[in-house]
Amino acid sequence: DNPPMALPLDTPTITHGIQLSVAPVFLLTAVTGMIAAVAGRLARIIDRARLVEERSRGCDDAEALQRARRELGELRVRGMLSNGCIALLTCCAFLIGLTIIVIFVGETSPLQISRWATASFLLGVGSFLAALLCFLAETFLATRVLDFTVAAPGAGKPPLEAPGARR
Repeated sequence: DNPPMALPLDTPTITHGIQLSVAPVFLLTAVTGMIAAVAGRLARIIDRARLVEERSRGCDDAEALQRARRELGELRVRGMLSNGCIALLTCCAFLIGLTIIVIFVGETSPLQISRWATASFLLGVGSFLAALLCFLAETFLATRVLDFTVAAPGAGKPPLEAPGARR
């Protein structure tokens, strides 16, 4: 008895909805690029941890084992920061995608859901900023472990320190 509900196709309204949805798409592009960069860093962290673990398996030198444990601990923290960054970026991408849907639906239907678009966009940007903080912390840790020392030829110890190196 009831005819199926038809969606009115108002071309100017749909065009306006698409125009509003374009800006969040640029953020999605940045997020996907950052996910790729952080995933690459995470892969290198994992590779380094495997190498340190492999080298320490047959080692009897207590000092070398202690250095390996310390480095593995730092790699673990860096891995957790990278994983957190990827999780936050994924959450950001989801929220921005949701924003695009809500904007488009809000523009092309009688639903009053513009507040949802604002909330999802701001939550997405907040996730992006938190991911940037994780990325910053991970890169600080990555460069902190560098000691910039070079051993003198033929001598095991003491190493020659590069200018400005910390011990």
